[in-house]
Amino acid sequence: MLVTFVLAYLALSIAIGLFVATRVHNTKDFAVAGRHLPLPVVTATVFATWFGAEAVFGVSATFVKEGLRGVVADPFGSSMCLVIAGFFFASQLYKLNIITIGDFYRMRYNRPVEVLTTLCIVASYLGWVSAQIKALGLIFNVVTNGAISPEMGMVIGTAIVLTYTTFGGMLSVAILDFIQMGVIMGGMLYIGYVVSGMTGGVAPVIDHARAAGKLDFFPPADLAMWLTFIGAWMTMMLGSIPQQDVFQRITSAKTAKIAIWGSVLGATIYFCFTFVPMFIAYSATLIDAKVFTELVEKDSQMVLPTLVVSHMPVVAQVVFFGAVLSAIMSCSSATLLAPSVTFAENIVKGFYPHMSDKKFLLIMRITIVCFACVVLMFALNSQASIFKMVENAYKVTLAGAFVPLFFGAFWRRSTSAGAMAAIIFGIGGWLSVEFLVKESLVPPQLIGLGASALAMIVVSLLTKPHHNAIHPSHA
Repeated sequence: MLVTFVLAYLALSIAIGLFVATRVHNTKDFAVAGRHLPLPVVTATVFATWFGAEAVFGVSATFVKEGLRGVVADPFGSSMCLVIAGFFFASQLYKLNIITIGDFYRMRYNRPVEVLTTLCIVASYLGWVSAQIKALGLIFNVVTNGAISPEMGMVIGTAIVLTYTTFGGMLSVAILDFIQMGVIMGGMLYIGYVVSGMTGGVAPVIDHARAAGKLDFFPPADLAMWLTFIGAWMTMMLGSIPQQDVFQRITSAKTAKIAIWGSVLGATIYFCFTFVPMFIAYSATLIDAKVFTELVEKDSQMVLPTLVVSHMPVVAQVVFFGAVLSAIMSCSSATLLAPSVTFAENIVKGFYPHMSDKKFLLIMRITIVCFACVVLMFALNSQASIFKMVENAYKVTLAGAFVPLFFGAFWRRSTSAGAMAAIIFGIGGWLSVEFLVKESLVPPQLIGLGASALAMIVVSLLTKPHHNAIHPSHA
């Protein structure tokens, strides 16, 4: 019954995605859904983009091991990112009527800055999309009781998501996100209700977590621990801002006001709802302490699916895996589409500026297929946990893309030379510390961020501004 349901659900998702794809007529429909999404759909797609593998498996597993302090990056940092990005993109970039965030770098600075920041953004997606693919492999392996290996599950999952994303683009993703948000929320709340009945309610779980120190948020008075804590928080909060998927959802809104409130509402729902899988996973340590305590040490990502498969009726299993598939598929499609569109728009199109819209749409679709193959290979060969793959993804954009974006929007004196210096010194500083210093007191990505900001200020003050550059804050 479980396998039959999963197959039927996947088939239905593909059918809906392909049906919506018939309404995609040009690159604007494909990349930003024609910029006419209403508030409920924008809210749903913002929520569904982030509520993926890391929220269901990664965050919950990390919480069971490390408590709230371990999940400062996600959901705390990621939720703040969505709020900041909502106000930032809507007030500064929405009115520019651009397709990708890379377009801003070109309009504000020049072509070389556009190319370098785009490469940073695309590279950052390798870890995030790979985390979703890895989780799909995990789901297929668990659902089929090992008949499908995790590796084969990754291949199957990639093929399914690739099918409707390649044809329907942002329009298919947005509609499926809206549908899947209901499945995610309903399914997770139902499982939470079933689990609370097994633990004697919510209060015993919270009391147990508090007694175990899992609800302690701030680190003790230790400089190294505080710097690591701040580094994790800022990496997700600021490193996620120069990302195409966030930009894509907000600028797909019908109006700037909808863009702001869709992002804020999506962030709020995401933050609150991420605690549901945390509650479910931690409840497992009360339901069967011996088995799940050992599993936490061996592979904490398996706590949640093992609890559902071994301690719940088939109906609950169907609901859970339906919700999880919805979460991961919506996140996978979003994170697969974003870097592909960015690469096509800001790298390929620069070499062929006069190609027709129809040909450019084909290029976008080919890019998605190519990027999916690269991501699949990365996922198959990575040993990192889902949570770490996502957390590490944003170091490159924090060090190389955030400062040019922020200063370009809010500091009229920033120049193209300053932006180029910010990218070079930011990435160079981060990588130098990351690979040459064994134990750095300050997290390498924060050193990269500081070097990037300093280079931007110094070089911009020493060079002349580009007079044709846009200044969003005064547009």
